[in-house]
Amino acid sequence: MSNTLSKYFLAIGAKRLSQVEVSSQRSNQHEINGIDKFKRIFGLEKALFETTYIKLDDDENKVASASGIMTWYDARENHPIRTEYRLYYSSNDVIKSANAGDLLVVGKLRNNKLAVIIASRGTTSEKQLLWLFGIAEVLDESMVKDFTSNTAEISFAGKYILSTLGFEIEETAPDYLEELLKRFGNSFPSTKIFSDFSRSTINGISPIDEPDKTLIMWLEREELLFKTLESFIVKEKLEKGFGEDGRNVDEFIQFSLSVQNRRKARAGYAFENNLALIFQINELQFSHEAATERNNRPDFLFPGIEQYHDQKFNVDLLTMLGVKTTAKDRWRQVLSEAAKVPNKHLITLEPAISKNQTEEMKASNLQLVIPEQLFSTYLLEQRDQLISLKNFIQIVRDKQKRSNKT
Repeated sequence: MSNTLSKYFLAIGAKRLSQVEVSSQRSNQHEINGIDKFKRIFGLEKALFETTYIKLDDDENKVASASGIMTWYDARENHPIRTEYRLYYSSNDVIKSANAGDLLVVGKLRNNKLAVIIASRGTTSEKQLLWLFGIAEVLDESMVKDFTSNTAEISFAGKYILSTLGFEIEETAPDYLEELLKRFGNSFPSTKIFSDFSRSTINGISPIDEPDKTLIMWLEREELLFKTLESFIVKEKLEKGFGEDGRNVDEFIQFSLSVQNRRKARAGYAFENNLALIFQINELQFSHEAATERNNRPDFLFPGIEQYHDQKFNVDLLTMLGVKTTAKDRWRQVLSEAAKVPNKHLITLEPAISKNQTEEMKASNLQLVIPEQLFSTYLLEQRDQLISLKNFIQIVRDKQKRSNKT
């Protein structure tokens, strides 16, 4: 099934927010100005759109969403020769939380609704939006991009970013449904069991020669098969209904939350499960979630917890790897783990982390490990600071050889 950006966005318009557009102290007009180029998206006639407003930030506490209306109109409609098109927005907390200089993206969706996305300036969220829509930078001028003829398949990184925006990536593998139901029935197995099955459906890749490619392929296949099973189970539950009359709202909300929580937890566990197997196949010695100081439990310690607590073991031969599917502001959590290892490693699936954050990681003696397929989402000057999973495995292997000689 084709999965292109045009499946989600027909077109987008982007600009930097000005003080008068977001500050109630400067203006109460609730309007986005300087966007005549948006005529390529909206045409010349007045139009009203149901709109989802999304505020992105690397601080999860500042992420917000709201529903409302947006109106496209010509403020100079009665002028004989002049036109001045604007977007009028309904009052909402997302716009209220925005600042001058933030990136504004107005996306026209296939259902004739709008997604208004605001990302704080200088954040990873902003950089991800620019990368997703193929925008080098947005300065003082507004700009538009049309995706109606876009035929390029969305990459792993693109799907990742779309998911953070709240879009459901509609991918299933119907050919596997019978086998999934035969093995697991109408319930979800443990993540480890599901990871094992998912990997068994892929052949022709080498975790030794191509660990980065292997990891991404395993994760993509597991996501695809999980969604296939989940879609069947959820549809059955929706048809059955909730509560005695089938319409119990509290039970429905509880079920919906369980679906979301299962998705988040499964993704993290799958990441760790697949990494652990790649390390095993590469004959690396390690401990997984073993206790260090203050009962901290780093995701991976090489060569292991026994060597970590051995006062005679050379600390230069210890390696710590934190695992975060999403880094954003959560990368700092790994800095307090494994105090004996001053220079730590973090592997993440987060594409297009901002230059500000990668510089801060470097200053904190944190080495970022990124699957090689995601390198292209980073600026050229950032890529020298990244190492691939294959690079990381070689670093650990070299240390392991040195420790085995002592």
